[in-house]
Parts: sequence; structure tokens; C-alpha cells
Amino acid sequence: MFSSSILLQILACALYSNWWPMLSALMYVVVPMPCLFFGGGSTQFLISRDGGGWMDAAKFLTGASAVGSIAIPIILRHADLIQTGAMFIEFVSFFIFVCTVMCYHRASLDDEW
Repeated sequence: MFSSSILLQILACALYSNWWPMLSALMYVVVPMPCLFFGGGSTQFLISRDGGGWMDAAKFLTGASAVGSIAIPIILRHADLIQTGAMFIEFVSFFIFVCTVMCYHRASLDDEW
């Protein structure tokens, strides 16, 4: 699933001969960083109510980078730097990426694996 998300990301750029949509791929790298740095590599801290300054900062950074993944194609389309088709391909790519993360999170919660 992750590979198809990256493929759509590249296709959004290659089909329209414009590499501006690759900015949202940068957010795909930024989204898991708070989990790695502040959560110890686990996604459990995102659903817990416990926390403190660093945990709350990690939740904020995760949310901000996730919203940025959606906002970047919209901003680029509004500025006429990309076409509408590329924007919609970016949205599908983001949806597949989110589904991948949710499947990974669900699999990490199961003890039967």
C-alpha cells in the first residue's frame, strides 16, 4: 500500500510535468518523526490521554504534519502551480498512505501476531 502511495505521488508529478506536488511527499517523512522521537517508536501515545509537554508537542506535530499533507496540494492548486488532476492524485495518494498507517497501527495493537 505504501508503494502504491509513493507511485501515485510520482505519477502526479510526472503526468503533468511539474514536480511541485513532491512537496507533500516531504510531509510523508515528517509525519512519523514525532512518534520516533517522543513516543519511542510506538503509536500508543497518540491515543492516550496521558502526557506532558513533550507528548503534547508530539501529538501537535503529528497533527500539523498530517494537515500539511492535505493543505500543500490545495495551496499549490490555488497558486496555479499544479493542475487539478495532480491535486486529486495527491489526495488519493494521501488516503492510501493514511490507510497504510492505520493498518500498521492496528497490526501493532494485536498481540496474536
